[in-house]
This record gives sequence, structure tokens and C-alpha cells, in this order.
Amino acid sequence: MKSIEVRVYYEDTDLAGIVYYANYFKYIERGRTEFLRALGVDQLALKDEQGIVFAVRRVEGDYLKPAKMDDLLTVETTVGALQNARFTMLQEVKRGGELLFKASVILVCLSSSGRPTRVPDFIQKLA
Repeated sequence: MKSIEVRVYYEDTDLAGIVYYANYFKYIERGRTEFLRALGVDQLALKDEQGIVFAVRRVEGDYLKPAKMDDLLTVETTVGALQNARFTMLQEVKRGGELLFKASVILVCLSSSGRPTRVPDFIQKLA
């Protein structure tokens, strides 16, 4: 599991001062990027050297409680199920220990031609 912290800024909120729902997708995207970075994976190098990119195929998100202006959130990311060319990342957004949002993100591995390709070993080792 990898965790990052995200501060809620004014630009993240709606008129009521609550995080606009789509911004949770930005937070979990950052969580996935930092998860890979913590593994030593440079996504640009992965694309340039191996021709592999990750694309989101499906996201299921559950909004449980609102985050508000100036909250310090923690985004936790882990690898879930794994198949040949796709894998699932499970993510939670918390304020302190309180669960606010959770998501299941299915990612596919694509070659430089845009065709599905095998999930890299560094991901397989985590599943």
C-alpha cells in the first residue's frame, strides 16, 4: 500500500464548500501515479523503453462522506485482482481515519500500437 496526502483547496470545492465529486478522480489519479513512482516506475520511461502505457478502463466510486475546504486527505492505493492485460487498483480517500471515498479502478496495459499487452512483472509481484 502507498499513501499520499492531498490538501483540499478552494478550487476543489463547490458553492457549499464541499469537494466537487469529480475531484476525487484527480486525487486517486495522483495516488496511482505516486504508487508507481514509489515502486521506482517512471511511466514516461516505461512508454519510451517498453512501449507500455496504462489506461483506465473502468472506475467504480462510492462517495461516503464529504470532504471540505482545507481538509488534509490521505489517498491509499493497493493492487487488487490481476488478469493477463489488466489489473485492479483499490483506493480509499480518508480524513484522519474516516473513510470518505473508495474506488475500484480497472487499468489495462497497452502497447505502443494500442493493443492489450501483458501486465508488467513489477505489478504482477504485488497482486
